Amino acid sequence: MKNLALLSVLIVATGCGNMSKPTAVYEPMETNSLRAPAYPLVTIDPYTSAWSFSDKLNEEETKHWTGKPFPLLGGIRVDGKSYRFMGREEIPLLPVLETAASMKWEGVYTETKPTGNWMAADYQPAGWKKGVGAFGTDGNPNRETPWNTRDIWVRRSFDLGEDVSKETLYLKFSHDDNIEIYINGMEVATTGRGLNYDLIKEIPAEVIASLKPTGNVIAAHCLNDVGGGYVDFGIMKKVKRGDTFEAVAEQLSAQVLPTQTFYTFRCGPVDLDVIFTAPALMDDLNILSSPFNYLTYQVRSTDGASHDVQIYVEATPQWAVDKVEQPVTFERGSKKGIGYLKTGTAEQAVLGKKGDDLRIDWGYFYLAAAESDRTALKMNAYYDSKKEFMETGTLSADGGRTSGDMQKEMTVLAFTDNLGRVGDKKTGGLLMIGYDDLYSIQYFNDNRMAYWKQEGKVDIMKAFEDGERLYPELMKRCGEFDKQMMTDAAAAGGKSYAELCALAYRQAIAAHKLVTDKEGNLLFLSKENFSNGSIGTVDVTYPSAPLFLVYNPDLLKGMLNPIFYYSESGKWTKPFAAHDVGTYPLANGQTYGGDMPVEESGNMLILTTAIACVEGNADYAAKHWDVLTTWADYLQKEGLDPENQLCTDDFAGHFAHNTNLSIKAIMGVAGYGKLAGMLGKKDVEAKYMQTARDMAAKWVEMAKDGDHYKLTFDKSGTWSQKYNLVWDRLLGFNIFPTEVAATELAFYKTKQNAYGLPLDNREDYTKSDWIIWTACLTGSQADFDALVNPVWKYANETSTRVPLSDWHMTSNGSQRGFQARSVVGGYFMRMLEKKLMK
Repeated sequence: MKNLALLSVLIVATGCGNMSKPTAVYEPMETNSLRAPAYPLVTIDPYTSAWSFSDKLNEEETKHWTGKPFPLLGGIRVDGKSYRFMGREEIPLLPVLETAASMKWEGVYTETKPTGNWMAADYQPAGWKKGVGAFGTDGNPNRETPWNTRDIWVRRSFDLGEDVSKETLYLKFSHDDNIEIYINGMEVATTGRGLNYDLIKEIPAEVIASLKPTGNVIAAHCLNDVGGGYVDFGIMKKVKRGDTFEAVAEQLSAQVLPTQTFYTFRCGPVDLDVIFTAPALMDDLNILSSPFNYLTYQVRSTDGASHDVQIYVEATPQWAVDKVEQPVTFERGSKKGIGYLKTGTAEQAVLGKKGDDLRIDWGYFYLAAAESDRTALKMNAYYDSKKEFMETGTLSADGGRTSGDMQKEMTVLAFTDNLGRVGDKKTGGLLMIGYDDLYSIQYFNDNRMAYWKQEGKVDIMKAFEDGERLYPELMKRCGEFDKQMMTDAAAAGGKSYAELCALAYRQAIAAHKLVTDKEGNLLFLSKENFSNGSIGTVDVTYPSAPLFLVYNPDLLKGMLNPIFYYSESGKWTKPFAAHDVGTYPLANGQTYGGDMPVEESGNMLILTTAIACVEGNADYAAKHWDVLTTWADYLQKEGLDPENQLCTDDFAGHFAHNTNLSIKAIMGVAGYGKLAGMLGKKDVEAKYMQTARDMAAKWVEMAKDGDHYKLTFDKSGTWSQKYNLVWDRLLGFNIFPTEVAATELAFYKTKQNAYGLPLDNREDYTKSDWIIWTACLTGSQADFDALVNPVWKYANETSTRVPLSDWHMTSNGSQRGFQARSVVGGYFMRMLEKKLMK
């Protein structure tokens, strides 16, 4: 979405009406024109993470990064009229056009790609077959017509028995996997991979305007690239009942900066800013690990008159459960001037679950705010709270109705702020959204608290108290950081590159949890989001490392520490590095089904060397010298021509003689040599650096394939991205001839598609983090731009609306798999290059 130009200012405005104190006004310190695939809202850790999966904050329900509902609903009342600016209610709906769940419906379909404008109402589907909805593979509910091919195109013609021009209409649809749906030729919905039943998407006004009494068409294309397939769709209308937000605020802009997401809305005669801020400042680990994010709201009149304004925000207990059928409890209270609402599961099985597609169901979710005569906090039945706000502009002090059974009746945690008379000066307030997970990680059978708790010395209410007190300072620091990071990124790689980095920043950090071990050593543990749920995965740490090398290498040490400990404690006895230390959040030892000997050993040696280069000393390496020596010796023996083994790109299949994996081994051996030299071990340095040079020379001879270098040593006519080669120049090894990188970059430019450079010759898909690394091979800005601009285009145009996927198709920009992963920290490789090459 294009964004309005905004000034980089921080000012103080005088309060209006019944404002009790002046209000700081916050505006973006930079602009970002990138339309995010999904917008980060609350990004605390892998569990407390909420996103908007659409262009407009009020278009869809807000969701956890996995796609499950994490509802936040926002309303504003202006002179008695209410508007919805965030999320979407559970809307009572009536069918206009039934789905297969209630009525079999007839359509036409083809499993061969049609020519022409197949989604248009007047398209003639000659040769298409007749079928009855729903369409799909065996086992799907209401499946009538079998569909077992990769693609299906479906058209459903319909007439209207009523005038719907003034109705609020919704598309109701089910899909497995990627689907795109059109009404009368206009796109209404697109999704990424996944199986979802009965999704609801509001139909845009221009599409409703196109509907005629007869001759309308819903057309869909569904791509089933894995597992089962399913297609069903219909149209619903909203029931007008007076306790939901009928009017929708007009979104004027949306943009993502490194620590903040900014929205602006037109709400009748006033404009509303909504700012989501994660204090993700890596120079302050207490702040970085904070258990809350800020939601800031600011309002001003646009017509020269003053207006009576109230703000409403609600959440549901879905934030504190894995599944909606889990019973929950509630609490309302205050402490030291902070009011709060609290909810969590009744069972409280702390650290009782592990896995990938999983949400936390222990600990407690909070809404918290400073108490004042303006604000109110209340728990009440789902529609009762909204009705009370829309009628009165506030929430009464009496107790509301709560239910521990969300399936029987949903309870909401609601907050209101009566801003009073608002003029042309911005005024507003803040709400804190937080989570106390009690214990965060089990580390080799020892339950560890989050870093911010300081071994139990700080509780959640103290954290909220500090959050309220530090709010002006942290908002200022976040704004200044956003500006500086965007400036530095643009200087390193250009404006588009800076915009990608802004989108990647919070995603990379929030895929980790910061704790310490018993001895106080940092543990910055990643969750391998939507790829298998492993914790502390080395080949996830490796691509994410550039971000942390740029801003705080201690955090990278916190990623490596568990792997070092695993070997040094004797719990891992193999002569190469482990893949992981468990399945999140249980870090009790490797659970992955296969080893990656060359991959992970090379990763550990390279990253330890990178830490030394950034810090200017090898002190960290000295602490782990024995195990680094073991891994370096393994790479000397096994790394030049690797046997058939897994590597980080195992999703593409593993094979022997992998040339890019061989480069990693060579970089690892050279890294060990460099570390030895930094520690004064000159004879060791000479030996290992010469070994690395000899290996590099043999690599060139074995991998050369005319105008490029092979994917595997034994297969001519193949190619792959040699992203591991980036370290040769950045870490000062310089053991490969410079023409290797130049040759590869020239060749890559002939292989690019619209949305990027494929990973190798086998498939259309790519990894965007590796593209950024590959783009840094030569140091040329022209080479960098050539490879990175298509990645920006992918992020800006992909039809897959999920937190940034690092694995996508280069021909059409759709997600192939993975989302919300920390590996996008690898986008910061260009900034790391500039830092190391000064």
